[in-house]
Amino acid sequence: MRLTKQSNYAIRILMYCASNDGLSRIGEIASFYDISETFLFKILQILNHSGFVQTVRGRHGGIKLKRPAADIKLGEVVRATEDNFALAECFEGGGDISCPLTGTCGLNHALHRALDAFLSVLDEYTIEDLTDNRRNINVLLQFENAIRDAPKKVQA
Repeated sequence: MRLTKQSNYAIRILMYCASNDGLSRIGEIASFYDISETFLFKILQILNHSGFVQTVRGRHGGIKLKRPAADIKLGEVVRATEDNFALAECFEGGGDISCPLTGTCGLNHALHRALDAFLSVLDEYTIEDLTDNRRNINVLLQFENAIRDAPKKVQA
């Protein structure tokens, strides 16, 4: 199974927020991960709606985790951000499925078990598990400082 960019960046955004004591700014996150702010806003809508982050509006606004990082399981994030878990054609509801064994196929059962196992393993990890490593946090802070100290582009 391959995660979409949406799920990948959703997890990374949560990691960024977990590593930041204060509010995380949209522009900083977009710059840090080199993604467009438009794509970031799309992901943030899902994260906000799912109760992972809270937004603070205004000039000094930003985002922060709504729950402790230790309470946010990776499987939960993936379930909220992935649009489709169809590992094969027969997983897709409705549509034109050409296989006559769809209802009784052992492959279908095996793939369902594999998907359940995949998500169960992700449920064993939290955002805190991913950010609890001091080395990773130090690297993150070094990147953050480099972004902050870089010369600002002048808009024409």
